[in-house]
Amino acid sequence: MNKLAVIIQLLLPLISAFGSFRGSNRLFLDTAFVSEWKALMPLGIFHGITTNPTLLERADHDCTLTSVQSLILEALSTIGCEEFMCQAWGSDAEEMYQIGMKLSEVDRKRVVVKVPVTMEGTKAASKLINSGVRVCLTACYSSDQAIIAAGLGAEYLAPYLGRMNDAGKDGIEECKRMQDIVDGMGSSTRIIVASIRDVKSMGDLMCHGMDTFTFSPDVARCLFREQLTIDAANDFEAAAKRGGGGM
Repeated sequence: MNKLAVIIQLLLPLISAFGSFRGSNRLFLDTAFVSEWKALMPLGIFHGITTNPTLLERADHDCTLTSVQSLILEALSTIGCEEFMCQAWGSDAEEMYQIGMKLSEVDRKRVVVKVPVTMEGTKAASKLINSGVRVCLTACYSSDQAIIAAGLGAEYLAPYLGRMNDAGKDGIEECKRMQDIVDGMGSSTRIIVASIRDVKSMGDLMCHGMDTFTFSPDVARCLFREQLTIDAANDFEAAAKRGGGGM
């Protein structure tokens, strides 16, 4: 047995224990700003990173194959990033399929290709899945669209919680019904809730058994803004310093 194999054998119990503590949940950081990846991925709470053409534009990245493929490589080398989601573009199913194939070829195991849950997007998704590509149907605004994702066998379906609320829908109820639909259909499709504006909404959905979310750096930082915790940590640090506080 070589040295690498020995090291892997020694680490397996630790990896297994870590996975069991985290459970089945998957949290993603929703941004194309590399500086935010470097700042927040080391927290260890995120499973991966999600992007789309709008986020690319905000971060000043070109929406070209060369640019996005380069971004994929950088993301997958970022600490803690197990998956990277990027969106295919195109005016019809064939173009989205070809773009998706090119994007995913960087790393078929870790790249998830997003396509909108339209008729053309679903046709492209079907071809991508049949070609061995991991797929997320995105821009979901109706719980009924979960029927499409489950029927297709997409790995993920991304409903836009905040935008559904903006459109006058009850986003929380729509997301809960999506989960009920995929469960009722016996599907393993994950509902990855996106467009999250606040921590409470995410927590409410978690209380109903939903376990996959993507959210912005601002929402991520809100998780660490409990003043009582900050005050307690400062008190502990002050006491440590009074007691010598050295190594």
